[in-house]
Amino acid sequence: MKKILLLLLSVLLGAAAASAQTVHSVNYKSEADVKVYVTQWKSEADLVVYKCKIKSDATGNKGLWYFCDLKSDAKKKIYFCEWKSDADLVIYFTEWKSDAGWQKKEKQHLMY
Repeated sequence: MKKILLLLLSVLLGAAAASAQTVHSVNYKSEADVKVYVTQWKSEADLVVYKCKIKSDATGNKGLWYFCDLKSDAKKKIYFCEWKSDADLVIYFTEWKSDAGWQKKEKQHLMY
């Protein structure tokens, strides 16, 4: 019974860690999992993003991002596009953690 509980707990903790929004910015479009455009207007964004200072704060798929220095540490590799039309995802950076979240849920799958 203990083994089953430990296994279940391991799976749940692994799933929680897998959904963390750790990202790494790459220099080439071809390296990216998601192409991102940063807008100046919150109303234009698909996702409002808060940059976390601590990796453990970047949990779930709720716009809480932690930028990793190493590509191998990141769950998603992103490329910042110069033009909105080139992007898969339009984001707005907020200064407030409570503002983070999806505004257009149909694009949520891009960050899973």
